[in-house]
Amino acid sequence: MLSDVDDRIRTDIRYATAHNFVGRPLVGYTEPLCLLTRPAAEALRKVQDAALAEGRTLKVYDCYRPQPAVDDIVAWARQPGQEQTKAEFHPHVAKSDLFDKGYVGAPTAHSSGSTVDLTLVDVNAPSQAPYRPGQRLVPCTAPAGERFADDSVDMGTGFDCFDPLAHTDSPRIGPEARANRDLLRKLMAREGFVGYDNEWWHYSYRDEPYPNTYFDAPVARSSVG
Repeated sequence: MLSDVDDRIRTDIRYATAHNFVGRPLVGYTEPLCLLTRPAAEALRKVQDAALAEGRTLKVYDCYRPQPAVDDIVAWARQPGQEQTKAEFHPHVAKSDLFDKGYVGAPTAHSSGSTVDLTLVDVNAPSQAPYRPGQRLVPCTAPAGERFADDSVDMGTGFDCFDPLAHTDSPRIGPEARANRDLLRKLMAREGFVGYDNEWWHYSYRDEPYPNTYFDAPVARSSVG
């Protein structure tokens, strides 16, 4: 577990909750934990050291994602309807286009254990208010002061925002969000992480020990060897 390597990194494991684009906990997320391979976790600890020197801390949204959870996402994406979270997570993109536009797919490097979704948080930022099922949804593309009150610095969109605005190099974001995305990318790249162009939050450890391997053990303490 990441917390065994660095317990300073904040966690907000969205797929173990109802606050995600599916609208319920995903299959395989039995505990809200960040599981990563040891090399990726050790590298992320170094990123955290560098982030703290900048007055920021890391916060992870997702780490290892079991294959059954990926299958769950694919099944959801292929089913008609079930769009109760569209207003927040893909307000401008049809659910039927999520595959073609690269926002949903299988397999995923997350299932190899060395990919992480994360953001930066000001070290003095208070913990965010918990999501309340049924609360009004706001587009992830809305200004920082209007969308879900995540304690993240402004990254231009919320997490898991399926929209061109979430593309790492989108020219449409403001200067503060641009600086924050660039800082995250710089800190991650220094320790061997490579980003994904469509999602500012998504990074994979370049020297991952299990490439093209997709594990199915659940996200649980019992899965840690």
